[in-house]
Amino acid sequence: MEVQQMFNKESYERHEGWYNLQFPTEQSKVDYLKKSKDVRVKDNLGVWLQSIFFSCLDPLLKNRHKTWLTVGDAYGFDAQYILRKGIRATASDLNIDFLHIAQKEGVIDSFSMQNAEQLSYDDDQFDYLLCKEAYHHFPRPYAALYEMIRVAKKGILVIEPQDPISKMSGLLFLLNIFSAVKSKFANLLWKNRFSYEPVGNFVYKISEREMEKFAAGLNLPLVAFKKINPNFYFKGAEEIECSLKNKKFREVYFKKKLIDALVKIRLIPSQVLSTIVFKEVPDEALLKGLQDGGYHLVYIPENPYVSRLPEFIFRISQEEGNLANEGS
Repeated sequence: MEVQQMFNKESYERHEGWYNLQFPTEQSKVDYLKKSKDVRVKDNLGVWLQSIFFSCLDPLLKNRHKTWLTVGDAYGFDAQYILRKGIRATASDLNIDFLHIAQKEGVIDSFSMQNAEQLSYDDDQFDYLLCKEAYHHFPRPYAALYEMIRVAKKGILVIEPQDPISKMSGLLFLLNIFSAVKSKFANLLWKNRFSYEPVGNFVYKISEREMEKFAAGLNLPLVAFKKINPNFYFKGAEEIECSLKNKKFREVYFKKKLIDALVKIRLIPSQVLSTIVFKEVPDEALLKGLQDGGYHLVYIPENPYVSRLPEFIFRISQEEGNLANEGS
């Protein structure tokens, strides 16, 4: 039996069909991609906000000889950014209807239909994997993490909303008190504690501690974190000129400046966390590039009791995947 049939089958099916509900015809998909291509080359608020996300990739894109796989890249725009840097990139998603058209329109070079929780690629097949704003959609995101790190040779980059509670000790203190009295009180304080999307999945957010534990459990050497605040998008943002003379842009610009300042002095957590999990320590040039690009580095102590844990786990994961495929 396939894994997706065992866990939340309905959610997988809804995810797969979501884009066809929004864009039911091929022409509607073509029109959307053409419009998006035109918008993305202009100086507007929507592109400016997306550039904050994509800047997290830049330290890793200095070497043009690397290969990338983007995961949950429904329209191919993540792969497109990498391709524009002169680097090979393959886009992948559970539904490839848009990616077919994206290839025809020249947005991407190649694509693949992939379930992030059961990738069909070999171990170490790509240098890096990118999962941008898709992790929280996965019904079983932890399974996807292990699959991505298996397929990556150098590391994985996950850019996702941050779980705020883990970084707000005061709120966590109040939450614990309310939980001790009655669980419903805690839910009033933390209203999106249990958040679900219409397609059926729980909304997973990430934290630094969670990703540190993931790396330590696999005996991996390094995790890099960058805090960003790009979540100011609204419908029509593509029509807003990036100029301080524009009132709407000015409002977003100074609101972001304020939040950036509060994050810097650690009064509040950042909206989004960019996390790179490395399978090997990069060279000095890349380490410096990461720090110059706003990342802080967390070196994971080597497990003194297990020497080849990562290779063993990745091999077992692949064998289990093969067995699942044979039995389906």
